[in-house]
Amino acid sequence: MDKQSVKEIQQDLKASAHKIWLAGLGALAAAEEEGGKLFKSLVDRGEDLESRGRREVESTVKDVKSGVKKTVGKVEDVWEDLGEGLDERITSVLHRIGVPSRDEIQTLTQRIEDLSAKVEKLVPKKATARRSPAKERTGKTKVN
Repeated sequence: MDKQSVKEIQQDLKASAHKIWLAGLGALAAAEEEGGKLFKSLVDRGEDLESRGRREVESTVKDVKSGVKKTVGKVEDVWEDLGEGLDERITSVLHRIGVPSRDEIQTLTQRIEDLSAKVEKLVPKKATARRSPAKERTGKTKVN
């Protein structure tokens, strides 16, 4: 091989290496540019997914709260019915053993108060002074 052909081969290799270097730089620039676009695209998709997920979670929480509210209402109704049934049974047992109800006691109390007032009106007020205890025992007035 002659000197000139070796030089041409060296220059061709040098040119090829330079082209490979430039291609690498171009690939790096493209990756950086596309990577930025890809990163922004991934962020946008992540934000969209997060937003949809948040709406779904809020909807689920709303549904659960509504279900809990309905369940609490049903439990309160059942509890009230149970309490009323229990009250009726207790009242029935108390009547069977002769214990008067609150209304009966209040009615009797009012009647007693009315009768006491009537008796007070019928009893004449004593116009004379009461006799002293010593006089009542001996029939004589005690002298000091």
